[in-house]
Amino acid sequence: MDTMKGLKRTHYCGEVLTAGETVTVGGYVDTVRDKGGIIFIVLRDRTGVVQLTFNETTDKAVFEKASDCHSEYVVMAKGEVRERESVNDKIPTGHVEIFVDDLRILAKAQTPPFEIVDNTNTNEELRLKYRYLDLRRKPLQDNIIMRSKIAKTARDYFYENGFIEIETPMMIKSTPEGARDYLVPSRVHQGKFYALPQSPQIYKQLLMVSGFDRYIQLARCFRDEDLRADRQPEFTQIDLEMSFVDVPDIMEMGEGFIKRLFNDVLNVEIPTPLPRLTYTEAMNRFGSDKPDTRFGMEITDISDIVKDCGFGVFTSAIEAGGSVRAITAKNAAGTLTRKEIDKLTEYVRGIGAKGLAYVRWVEDAPNCSFAKFMGEGELDKILSAVGAEKGDVVLIVADKNSVTLPTLGALRLKVAKQLDIIPTDKFNFLWITEFPFFEYNEETQHWDAMHHPFTMPMDECLQYLDTNPEKVFAKAYDLVLNGTELSSGSIRINDYELQQKMFKALGLTDEEIEAKFGFLVEAYKYGAAPHGGMGIGLDRLAMIMCGADSLRDVTAFPKVQNASELMSACPSVVDKDSLDVLGIAVTAKEE
Repeated sequence: MDTMKGLKRTHYCGEVLTAGETVTVGGYVDTVRDKGGIIFIVLRDRTGVVQLTFNETTDKAVFEKASDCHSEYVVMAKGEVRERESVNDKIPTGHVEIFVDDLRILAKAQTPPFEIVDNTNTNEELRLKYRYLDLRRKPLQDNIIMRSKIAKTARDYFYENGFIEIETPMMIKSTPEGARDYLVPSRVHQGKFYALPQSPQIYKQLLMVSGFDRYIQLARCFRDEDLRADRQPEFTQIDLEMSFVDVPDIMEMGEGFIKRLFNDVLNVEIPTPLPRLTYTEAMNRFGSDKPDTRFGMEITDISDIVKDCGFGVFTSAIEAGGSVRAITAKNAAGTLTRKEIDKLTEYVRGIGAKGLAYVRWVEDAPNCSFAKFMGEGELDKILSAVGAEKGDVVLIVADKNSVTLPTLGALRLKVAKQLDIIPTDKFNFLWITEFPFFEYNEETQHWDAMHHPFTMPMDECLQYLDTNPEKVFAKAYDLVLNGTELSSGSIRINDYELQQKMFKALGLTDEEIEAKFGFLVEAYKYGAAPHGGMGIGLDRLAMIMCGADSLRDVTAFPKVQNASELMSACPSVVDKDSLDVLGIAVTAKEE
């Protein structure tokens, strides 16, 4: 095997552009073409590829080394850059080649378990098992580099705006944050556990109590919850907190970051201020608190039109305090056949609705699933209200609002994907504001908190805390991009007495308050500036900016559905001695 002695890399492969230079490059062999008297090697590094050329004038020993090279060998090459006779316009370096006079094979490679190519059909499970090989592919490397650029821009922007980067602990006290904690056993304090942070929430509030005024951290967060395409058990938040601010100040700071980020990284101009919708408006129009606004198909309330019709499904829903609402899929009658509508009916039943009524307008007269219950002109009123025309399909759900709205919200997305009407070249940002503070739990017959217990209610709602929970709204806000929640934030309670009142409203006893939040409550006794903040999901942001389908595509070493990592085979069994030191015994689950 060769060494690098006497060679020093002068250029990355993708930077070799000027003929006449003598350059030294290093990388992985992408392809080898041996034409007999001439050999071409395409060399690859993270910046791109460049062609190495060897012919009858090449030193014999160098030519023999070139003929020994195979895919994924690690080599360094020195030579003169020349113009290529056969130009490849598809790559930046396609007009030049390096005529090599010194070649070093630094590491040989076995044939990899799959071909290292940009567009691969290889099973993802196999690629994740050999993730270090998968990461050699340009699309993944570009994604990881994009993620790095996002992190750099975040630091630059917040540093320029007076924020101080402060690290908060990774091993903390277990407190409820909405998901299960990952627990870390203590050797010194046997029987006790640290938790990995679901967010740095309490610590960043304490930093405001400490007087740091503006905090920023690219914080690692951990949540033991079921995974999906936009969720990993460990993730990174661009986490910030500010003192002496209210909701508009934090929104303005967040918007400035988004504008700067998209300009710097994608050269895309994001108009600000960003659109805003209250939670109530978003649910009524889109059936979601993170709506995708890149397409229409908004929800229409037709309760007033059908309240006196003869269709019991509609009238009983309204009489029970619910509503009848519809979405209109334009020009969808060809795609949404009766068979497809039957599938959509099964889909909505699977997510909680009792059924799906429809109007499918193909012929001159629309085909309506509830036509026999309609009086003279009633169907026309419905079609007019929902803006339906020939060629359209109207989908209707009747139930209590807590079922009707989210069902139509999910159906709206499913149908839009089926019709392929969601533009992929848009970045639609949206603030959702004025979230309800409490959510009624019909199983427990109790009002549950929708936010962490430090969220400040809106000033005008404080009077209803004890008497009318449904009238209490929070100084909370979410940032949504293309139907994905990027960020959640709020103004925090900074008054000791109000915080105690809030704990009581949430049903916490004095013992629970002390056990879970005693140190924060104690800190508030010594004066806390008004403060608030937000956490922006770096991973989700990178996923959307890269046009990726999953967080796995923007995470170097991701977990799969069951929270395991296929490459290192973690989590893994720990030997008995290690467990004994911690005072832990594992009880095997029955299969």
